[in-house]
Amino acid sequence: MSGTTTAGVRLRKAADDANRWVVLVVLCLSLLVVALDATVLHVAVPAVTEDLRPSGTALLWIVDAYPLVCASLLILFGTLGDRIGRRRVLLLGYALFGVASALAATADTAAVLIAARALLGVGGAMIMPATLSILRQVFPDRRERALAIGVWTAVAAVGAATGPVVGGFLVEHYWWGSVFLINIPLMAVILPLGRWLLPESRGGGDGPWDVLGALTAAAGVLCVVLGVKRLGGGAGLLDPVSLGPLTLGLALLIFFVRRQRRRRHPLIDIAMFARPAFSTAVGCIVLAMLALVGLQLIAVQYLQLV
Repeated sequence: MSGTTTAGVRLRKAADDANRWVVLVVLCLSLLVVALDATVLHVAVPAVTEDLRPSGTALLWIVDAYPLVCASLLILFGTLGDRIGRRRVLLLGYALFGVASALAATADTAAVLIAARALLGVGGAMIMPATLSILRQVFPDRRERALAIGVWTAVAAVGAATGPVVGGFLVEHYWWGSVFLINIPLMAVILPLGRWLLPESRGGGDGPWDVLGALTAAAGVLCVVLGVKRLGGGAGLLDPVSLGPLTLGLALLIFFVRRQRRRRHPLIDIAMFARPAFSTAVGCIVLAMLALVGLQLIAVQYLQLV
């Protein structure tokens, strides 16, 4: 009897181990799509310019609306998932990502494409933090979790790096909207798989949800980038249309930092930036990403047009 029980326990453990790695595959596929869309449009920029005839500023927003909105809303949707369920937020993100991809692929004006890219950013912000949170829950063992997080990080890097390659292939053989259509079948597969395989989880729920803080951070980042884009687009240093959003954004970010320092349960522990190892690592990552993405966008246009 005891031997039968032991065999049953082993079978369940083996099944759980197998399910964990299947869940990791689903989560990595989700992240791959999110990372791919950050750079897949780079090669398609000349084709988009020829077809939609956007202004220089509008073209910048077409390229940057997705990563900007996604980055700005990560805190908001990450903490929302802790409250209402990460799996629920992730599945909603899948659905929104698929709808926004269809809208972007069929856009006939620059404004529609910018709006679709912004919606893609919202979907990406719902997907990315949920994948990492669920991954941490599915892998309780520290060694397995470290391996899983390493795979997760590598997939993000591979997605961003292969974006221009995939985009170039699709634009060469089809049309620029096809770079968005590839998301739809992937979402059609991942959505039912995620609903079936992924476990639901929530955070500790310590303290009230700081919605104001999350929205302040998002608005601050958006305003700062809007001001910088205006200045980079040729506006003067004293241009009120540029200085207004830039000043407002900096004020909102300062307010966010001060608010987080005062709260008992902050969205971000600002004190962590006082640690040299942490702040140096974050700074290096920011500089590396700025150089990588900026150089990639410029190099792709130069190689195609010059």
